[in-house]
This record gives sequence, C-alpha cells and structure tokens, in this order.
Amino acid sequence: MGQLLSSKSQVHVGEHAIDLKHLLRISSRTFSLGIERLPKRLSKAITIAYLLLRVSDYIEDEPDIPISKKVDLLNHWANVLVGEASAHSLSQMMQFSATVSPDAIVAKEVIGLMHALNKLSEIPRSIIIQNVHASTLGMAYWVERGPQIANEDDMDSYMHEVAGRPGFLVTRLFAAYSKSVKTRIGRLLPLARECGLALQTVNIIRGLKKDYERGWIFVPESFCAAVNISRNELFDPRYQKEALQVVEMLVEKADGHLKSATQYYKALPPWKHAIRLSCLYPLLFAIRTLAVSRKNDQVLQGAAKMSRDEVRRIVRDSTIWGWSNAWVDSYIHRLEVAENF
Repeated sequence: MGQLLSSKSQVHVGEHAIDLKHLLRISSRTFSLGIERLPKRLSKAITIAYLLLRVSDYIEDEPDIPISKKVDLLNHWANVLVGEASAHSLSQMMQFSATVSPDAIVAKEVIGLMHALNKLSEIPRSIIIQNVHASTLGMAYWVERGPQIANEDDMDSYMHEVAGRPGFLVTRLFAAYSKSVKTRIGRLLPLARECGLALQTVNIIRGLKKDYERGWIFVPESFCAAVNISRNELFDPRYQKEALQVVEMLVEKADGHLKSATQYYKALPPWKHAIRLSCLYPLLFAIRTLAVSRKNDQVLQGAAKMSRDEVRRIVRDSTIWGWSNAWVDSYIHRLEVAENF
C-alpha cells in the first residue's frame, strides 16, 4: 500500500517535541497494548486518531467546563480538524483545572497532534479527519441535548457517536494498510459499529457511579421503568434489587454487541496477527469485565473490574493463540463462565 506515514514516535513542533507513544500509554493502558503491536506506520496512524478523539473526550467530560462552553469548544475543535480554525486558537480557548487528568494532558498537546496529523499521507489523514470530525460533532449534539436517554435507541445513538464512528475509522485504516483487509471491508464495516457499541456498553456498566456523580446516567429510562424505579433511584440502597436487574439488562445488551464484535474479529485475515491482536485484547478485556459484572452489586459502587493478573494472562494467552478462531471461541467461553479465571 506504500508508505502511509513516518514511523517515528516523536513529533517536533518548533522546539517542542511530543511523544505520541507516551501520550497513548498515559491515556489508555489497555488500548495501548494492542495499538503498539501493530506495524509501525499503522500503529502511528491509529495512535494519532485515538489521541485526537481523546481531545474530544476531554472537552465532553471535563466537569469544570460549563455546558455551553463545551458545545462551543467541540464545534471549534471540529472546525480545527477540517482546517477552518487553528489549533492555536483552540489551545487558547481551553481552560485546564488544577487536577490534571490523562485526557487533559493529551488535550494540552492539540497543536502537536494536529501537526502529526498533517504529516500523514492523504489517505490515512482523510480517514481520520472525516471520522473524528463526525464523532466530535456528534458529541457536541449530545452535550447540548443533555443526559436524556429515554430508550435503547437513544443509548445506541449516543454510543454510535463516541464509539461506533471510531469503529469505522479503525476499520478503514486497517483496509488502507492491508489489501487482504480491504478485500473483506464489505463484511467488516457492518460489524465495525457493533465493536464500538460493545466496548462502550461495557464502559457504561463500569462507569455507572462515576457518570452519575458528574450528572450523567446513560441507562435508558425504559430499562428502569421495566422494574418500576427511576434512573435516579439506581444508586439508592433501598432499590438495590431492582438496580441489579437493570444492570443485568445492560449486561445482556453488551453481550449481544460483543457477539457481533467477535464475528468482526473472526472475519479479519488470520495471517494479520498484529491487526487481529489490536482488536482481540479489548474484546477479551470487555468480555471478562462483563463476566465480573454479572449479578455483582459492586458495579453500582464502581468497583467491579478485572484484576491485573487477569489482564496479563489474557494478553499472554491471546498473543500465543489468537490467530485461531476456534481457540478464541473456547477462550471466550472460559472468560464468561470461570469465577476465578
């Protein structure tokens, strides 16, 4: 496919260098595991795409930014991405609190990130711009609309903007790098959105309490109504039984998306082991997290998660055997049913 981009991790902006690999690692320990295994040029393209999306996430999630300012910043950021505004102007508009989050660290480097993006060749650059721009505008819409998740369609609509579109982005970058993936794009794209929805549903389950504390509840009102509670009563100890029934609805929803995400993984060429691993790690992490979350009241306290030992074991095992679809099916079953994996 030719040289998509330089494989060096550092990007120089004037006298200031940003280390893309370092930014990736501090912003996501789990995604970095797979992205860093990719061939260098593809890894760098996906790293840049991921970090640009984290800028959008920072603006969307930062509690110290007023809602109206978030909408303005997201729209301005969308304009920066398509060349209608400068990264310098966005950097000056953003205000950072004393508490430095990983996303804030990434967002502070927006000038360097745009410089890195603009150094890519036309195909990966256009794929990234189109998808990050659309996702950012989708976030702006939902920030302005507010946490009004009436039903499952609303939930899916939100998740499509923040995770489904990135699924399309990554798939198109895979295809730009690999001819064998490109020949399967017709099978992969319909499943790419499901991959994003799968991971995002699990993230919502993991972050129920944290999101609630910042004023957002991504659980559909219809799920709560089915067990005769309101969304605000999810965290009331008096309604723990009903709340766990709602969590189980979310678990079943996530499980359906994860099954489609598994089909996406199995549709990737077996000989593209690095590309497959970049998808397999987050897939298996999500499946195990979901297993830990089932009928677990700790989910409502934000404490249900995999152990570090489980993460290491999944990485080790899948790196050795992940080329085999039959092994993946068997391993997924183990992750789902084993109490102590």
